[in-house]
Amino acid sequence: MTADQSIDYEALTQDAMRGVVRAVLANAARSGLPGDHHFYISFDTQAPGVILSKRLKDNPKYRHEMTIVLQHRFWDLSVGDERFEVKLTFDGIPERLVVPFTAVKVFFDPSVRFGLQFDDGEGSADGEPGGDDGDREIT
Repeated sequence: MTADQSIDYEALTQDAMRGVVRAVLANAARSGLPGDHHFYISFDTQAPGVILSKRLKDNPKYRHEMTIVLQHRFWDLSVGDERFEVKLTFDGIPERLVVPFTAVKVFFDPSVRFGLQFDDGEGSADGEPGGDDGDREIT
């Protein structure tokens, strides 16, 4: 190995943590949410591969980031190797979202206070999604 080559441990760690999110969502897609588990997922709405309706894209509230809650009212959750898809309601209107795992910024399960924060470190210090920007959609 030459001096300018190195192992990118940060990228490997981020990928492994996204694998945890992928596995948890895949289990929820197969079997539903166990017990009191529910998930807050914040993601970059401008990331490549994110698919939102024009109505949501045009909403200034979701210009850069959106936090969704998978708890009571979500359906058609499907999980692939690179992304997940889910249907939620926004202001009473059903919407389908497609979110690549690389767009996820924060994953948090408040029922067990487990959270993962990715790359840019946005979110609160304890790993909970959100902050003061108001970009949270409760469903």
